[in-house]
Amino acid sequence: MLARLVVHWLVLAVALAIVASLLDSVEVEGGVIGLLGAALVFGLVDALIGPVLRLLTLPLTVITLGLFTLVVNTVLLFIASGISNALEVGGFFATLVAALLLSIVSTVLGWVLRPRD
Repeated sequence: MLARLVVHWLVLAVALAIVASLLDSVEVEGGVIGLLGAALVFGLVDALIGPVLRLLTLPLTVITLGLFTLVVNTVLLFIASGISNALEVGGFFATLVAALLLSIVSTVLGWVLRPRD
């Protein structure tokens, strides 16, 4: 279980690094330590606030056939950027693109690097 948590954290950190290198609107300061800290903050925000937001926006998510989940992820990325000193994101649409790329990259990396039981 601890291995999965560490792998998930590292996958999120690598995904943040890839998104920051692809988009000018996303900046991660502080090198590797800042990247790991930003991934930790985003993971905690997603774990603590994410379920509440997803539950509150469930009717909109159903009406939009799941597309509103991207807006929820954008809001979570904004919140993580506000909490973390190492993570800076641009405006709403730039953060929307960043959230989409972050979801895609972290999903692909998670599949590739998933620990085998």
